[in-house]
Amino acid sequence: MSVSPPLMNPRHSVAVRIGSVTVGGAAPVRVQSMTNTDTANVAATVKQVTELASAGSELVRITVNSGAAARAVPEIHERLLQANLDIPLIGDFHFNGHKLLADHPGCAEALAKYRINPGNVGRGKKRDEQFTALIETACRHDKPVRIGVNWGSLDQALVARLMDENSLRSEPGESHQVMHEIMVTSALESAAQAESIGLGRDHIVLSAKMSGVQDLIAVYRELSKNCDYALHLGLTEAGMGSRGIVASTAALSVLLQEGIGDTIRISLTPEPGGDRSREVIVAQELLQSMGLRHFTPAVIACPGCGRTTSHYFQQLAQDIEGHLRTRMPEWRRQYPGVEEMTVAVMGCVVNGPGESKHANIGISLPGTGEKPVAPVYVDGEKTVTLKGDSIAADFQKLVDDYVQRRYASAART
Repeated sequence: MSVSPPLMNPRHSVAVRIGSVTVGGAAPVRVQSMTNTDTANVAATVKQVTELASAGSELVRITVNSGAAARAVPEIHERLLQANLDIPLIGDFHFNGHKLLADHPGCAEALAKYRINPGNVGRGKKRDEQFTALIETACRHDKPVRIGVNWGSLDQALVARLMDENSLRSEPGESHQVMHEIMVTSALESAAQAESIGLGRDHIVLSAKMSGVQDLIAVYRELSKNCDYALHLGLTEAGMGSRGIVASTAALSVLLQEGIGDTIRISLTPEPGGDRSREVIVAQELLQSMGLRHFTPAVIACPGCGRTTSHYFQQLAQDIEGHLRTRMPEWRRQYPGVEEMTVAVMGCVVNGPGESKHANIGISLPGTGEKPVAPVYVDGEKTVTLKGDSIAADFQKLVDDYVQRRYASAART
């Protein structure tokens, strides 16, 4: 069983209550996602929120960009509650959030948190007026706010001010350094302004999203040094498929290992018709791989080589992983601790027995030229050898039996 190293410097942030979920403080790092439906389409949005929550998202953000979307929010919230799904909904506001929240108090109340971008709240005098209106609405409804800075939509007045200040320095900083300073300053000044209006520190979450890995790491390191607000992590516009997964993992794993970050989102661009829930699973796998949280039993499987010309072990590993994820909603209720279980599905004798012994339960399948038998190890001891055409079904039953035997006792104590 692998042992994860401790975080380098755990950061102590202010706890923020978002509906039924606590973020920051002593709470675990939370997984967040966002719908891509038209929020005015109640049925489609409820369906996707349900899918994201079922996949394990603990907070779901929805776009609120029009009167129709704002009017739909209370009904979406009510339908979710009727389905016994108490998932905190976060309203994503840009440009007209102050007006939408004022005109639709039902929306303001139904949302668990508001997300605003200080770069597009308003221009000139309107910026402060509209920012104030948003924060005052949050105070009236006792809602937390994420102040989310994004380098693609910065407050241009702030950009001009800090660029001018930089040019007057005896040793001006490079453009990327100034950009980092702008991101951090925007977040901190906006948070200070929100506090001066009356929003408590325990109602503020900050984010400063960039699309470059090194940029994101630098900005969050600086932000974490200068405040104790809860921080939401995410690489913006991460991209599609493997690129988005790798880039997000590269950035977020560094920060998480340093104890920085209270919620995360993996902003993947879905393939056409792709599953939006993929971003939730990647976020869970990232946290689980780092030993920060456990969501579902881990399947350890070898990559295959010339010794494993059969694809049997690959299919078995895939089937077992799918089976475990399918069973988890039920198992999580019945068997506390099952999410920490490890299952090994190995393809030959080289590492098969060793990895299987280290797992809670493992199977070592025969490689090319090996005897057509598959020894199974339970808690480090060889218990049975499977043979014949039903190895997959037999092993799956052994896994189910192990869960019931091992974790049912934990439920009773």
